[in-house]
Amino acid sequence: MSAYWPTGDQQPGANPAEIEFARNWRDTPKVVFSSTIDKVDWNTRLVTGDAVAEITRLKAGDGGPMSIGGATLAGAAMRAGLIDEYALATYPVLVGGGTPFFTVLDSWVHLRLVETRTFPRGVMMTRYETRR
Repeated sequence: MSAYWPTGDQQPGANPAEIEFARNWRDTPKVVFSSTIDKVDWNTRLVTGDAVAEITRLKAGDGGPMSIGGATLAGAAMRAGLIDEYALATYPVLVGGGTPFFTVLDSWVHLRLVETRTFPRGVMMTRYETRR
């Protein structure tokens, strides 16, 4: 992310969605959870401790929207019941491996479709809310 998005809006051929995303990415405060890196930049802070505890603390804060990316981190937040909405982006590529995004859960997560959007290059974003 930090190799491209800080200047993604200045790249030749950047489309309006990429320009908007790059600007949003730069301006949005970010938290990186890692036990392997020791430095972050671009409006980001590093957390090396308990990710679920930190997400719980952030969620109890101002209540503003928060996005979680990455299969391992999202899986931990999912198992802890911390996710209110899922935004799934699908890309028209088959990779045949990697970390599963949806890990084994103790119970079903019931969802309600909120929105489906299609972007250039066949990318699709689908948003679901959890039903409690």
